[in-house]
Amino acid sequence: MFLQDQLDIYGMLHGYKMMHLKCIQAGYVVTQETIRRLLKILDPHGVHLRRRNRLRWRMYQNPGPNFLWHVDSYDKLKPYGICINGAIDGFSRMVIWLHAYSTNSDPRIIAQYFIDEVSSRNGTAARIRSDLGTEICYIEQMQMFLRHDHLDNFSHRCYLYGSSNHNQRIENWWGFLRKQHAQFWMNLFQDLKDSDSFSGDFLDKSLIQFTCLEIIENCRKLFTSGTLTEFAHAELLDDVYPTPTFWRQQKIEACREECLQRGPYPCDDTVFDICCLAMAENSLHPPTSQKEAIELYMFLRAYIQAQI
Repeated sequence: MFLQDQLDIYGMLHGYKMMHLKCIQAGYVVTQETIRRLLKILDPHGVHLRRRNRLRWRMYQNPGPNFLWHVDSYDKLKPYGICINGAIDGFSRMVIWLHAYSTNSDPRIIAQYFIDEVSSRNGTAARIRSDLGTEICYIEQMQMFLRHDHLDNFSHRCYLYGSSNHNQRIENWWGFLRKQHAQFWMNLFQDLKDSDSFSGDFLDKSLIQFTCLEIIENCRKLFTSGTLTEFAHAELLDDVYPTPTFWRQQKIEACREECLQRGPYPCDDTVFDICCLAMAENSLHPPTSQKEAIELYMFLRAYIQAQI
């Protein structure tokens, strides 16, 4: 039946007028009213969605925990020097890792996040999905290296690329992060910008990193405190090799050699030394709250600008 065939493809998105036009173009002589009634019978759910002006979304399919991890970077705070990268489990939406740092563009640092999780969880996901960003290229190679001699159906299809807007699981989670946390900092930094206290130059970004990065990084514990009760569908490295501990560590250590640990300082080394000196001279302590962080930022900014 023509209508049923259309409903099985993108015709499911059409209203009765568009469907009537397609019928006419296909050579059928039929009225709009007839098409409307038939659609109500054949596709009642679609009719209901169109009445509510709702789109018919693709059903997300994921068989279980650790089958698919979604990796992405969050750039809403990047104009202020705060760069976030994270990964979530597609089935449970549990945060696998979430880190704020001075960069989320160095693939070696992002790879370190990944390998740390693989090591601590004793396995990797069956598949990983990300966008086409160059910062993810090391993770792709490591995932394929860890999985290349596995015997499951996805061992050679263990990494998926796609545009960010199609990586919807983590895109939705970024929306949650913004509502619950990031929007506060965006407003705070925008206020600094509006009051001419932040210009976006190297110094101001470095000072934001020095004063705020650790506080923002510590807030990630709120989102990473969950645990998965089972590691279903994960590729446990212990189950793969005849001498598990040796081979697992050998592969992980080989990957670690390509990674780069985060530096000991939250910002540029020179700016860090100047800030520490200024704080010591004025008996100031590291900030423990957002308010203290901004107050310290304002003080250090004025202090350094006076020395220039």
